[in-house]
This record gives sequence, C-alpha cells and structure tokens, in this order.
Amino acid sequence: MVWHFKSFDALTKAELYAVLQLRAEVFVVEQACAFQDLDGSDDRAMHLLGQQGGQLVAYARCFAAGIKFAEASIGRVVAHGRVRGTGVGHVLMREAIARLQQHWGAQPVRIGAQARLKNFYTQHGFVATGAPYVEDGIDHLEMRRPL
Repeated sequence: MVWHFKSFDALTKAELYAVLQLRAEVFVVEQACAFQDLDGSDDRAMHLLGQQGGQLVAYARCFAAGIKFAEASIGRVVAHGRVRGTGVGHVLMREAIARLQQHWGAQPVRIGAQARLKNFYTQHGFVATGAPYVEDGIDHLEMRRPL
C-alpha cells in the first residue's frame, strides 16, 4: 500500500477524480444514500489516499481542529469493496490518525461515525459521546479519541 497525504490544491485531476468516484461508489450507490457529498469542505481538508497497484482503494479526509468539530477530525473514511475484509480499513484508520497528528500535533480527534461501525472505531481508541442521530437517513454517533 502506498499512502499520500495531500492538500486539496496538491491533488492531481486524476487523484481527485478517483477520490470522488470512490466516495460516490460507496456512499451514494452502494449504501443507496442520496446526499451532498461535495459539501464545500474538501478544500479545507488534508486528503489521505491509499493506493494498491496504482489504484485508489482507501481514502479519508482529515481536518484541523475548529473546522468540522472543536477537535481535529477524520471523515469520509472509505475502503473499496474489493479490499474490505482484508484489514485495509484498520490500516487506513491507523494511517489517518498518525498523519493527522504529524501534521497538526498530538490532540484528541472526533468523528461522526455510522453507528453500525461503532466497534470498528472503538478498536482505534474512539469512544461514543452523546446520543445517536440520523444523518442522510443513516444512524450515526459522534465518537471521540482522547489524546
């Protein structure tokens, strides 16, 4: 797996296309969820791209504290269907946390997680906070990873 951590402006057209294609494939088509993926935040994020054989198979976007939440945050966490179940998702989360902390310093991290993935995120040190909520028709919960 080859990892790249880039600002929006540093993404090539091909990388941006691959990111948007993967996000649409999983979050819109596979999950049958019509939602506004292009939320106006990509230009404020650092983008973590995981490639295998030159193809994007894992992705997350990372934000400094104060953009999505008071804490730094990770979102749009996605692994291509062909690599799910291989541990790539766990590698992606470890890499996202490490890159975020290298870039902005060690600090707590907050996510808005799909509720069905609570156990996955718990394995990476995240703890559920607050009540579950529905976002775009999918049950979510906020989770925080303390410093």
